[in-house]
Amino acid sequence: MWRSLDDGLLQVFLEADLPRVACGEHGVVIAKVPWARHGAGHTIAFDEVVAWFALGAPKTLISTLLRINWHTVGAILARVMAGRDGQDGDRLGSVRRIGIDEVSFKKGQRYLTIVVDHDTGLLLYVAEGRSKDSVRGFFDRLGAERSGQVTHVSADGAGWIALVLAERAPQAKVCLDPFHVVKWATDALDVVRRQVWNDARHAGMTGVARSLKDSRYALWKNPEDLTGRQRAKLAMIQDTNKPLYRAYLLKEQLRAVFKPGGAGRIRLLDAWLAWACRSKLRPFVELSRTIRAHRAEIAHALAYKLTNARIESMNQKIRLLIRRAYGFRSVPALTAMIRLCLAGYARPLPGRT
Repeated sequence: MWRSLDDGLLQVFLEADLPRVACGEHGVVIAKVPWARHGAGHTIAFDEVVAWFALGAPKTLISTLLRINWHTVGAILARVMAGRDGQDGDRLGSVRRIGIDEVSFKKGQRYLTIVVDHDTGLLLYVAEGRSKDSVRGFFDRLGAERSGQVTHVSADGAGWIALVLAERAPQAKVCLDPFHVVKWATDALDVVRRQVWNDARHAGMTGVARSLKDSRYALWKNPEDLTGRQRAKLAMIQDTNKPLYRAYLLKEQLRAVFKPGGAGRIRLLDAWLAWACRSKLRPFVELSRTIRAHRAEIAHALAYKLTNARIESMNQKIRLLIRRAYGFRSVPALTAMIRLCLAGYARPLPGRT
């Protein structure tokens, strides 16, 4: 049955008598039909059209174009992706090198745990939370046999990731992401800068304190990216504040450890650790202890040249999806959108080959 709308379009109604079945386990249920998923208010073909549009269009555009509610788009995506969970078996069979990280998706410390395949660049898993349970969920899906085939894992050194890896994939070489190691050094440098600034301020050296307060970016940025003014600021620190300049050199030397060069650069890391221990800068002495505790994971990252760069790129794509959709109120709808767009499930527009 159909009728014409005012704008010249045709509205089609599909009517069918659906038999009700009395099941001893589930009670009275409606028989399954070939053109719609169970409990859905739309046909499978319509759901697939919505999913196809969602690959590149905002939810508001889809809801306007297809004449459905904004929230219905998310519900349809969740329904479509739930039907594709069975496809994970083939996708996970060849997993060998993975990266694990978390990404914030909402204010109030709301996070998603993601797992990415380093070899294909595809998203393998996404779940709400950043905890041992969220990581275990991936290995539960992977299974014990395939977990035993994982050879390398890149991560940021978080304890909740390391503990699960030791349980589920103890044979895997864990590679600590160099970006996070250098960030630890940048944080230690900033602690030294604040300490020096506070010492100058309490000593009545207001001019020195003021110059140090404005030196943050000159100390943080890579030397090749400094402006002329920032280079002058750094030269002033070199002449007037040896401890702070020593902290800056420690940060830069640690960054140099992770330049291309392979496993041999672990000797440079050992030399850096010795220097940091003798630096008499408490933040860097503590940092050297932290790095020593993760020396094996850093050595693996240097030897196998595996970083979390691909995972960070995936995080940026996830943030773009969230902004494109103007946020998500439903976590299942959000994870469905992420999996649809980034996990390699894309299919052609229904009705076309």
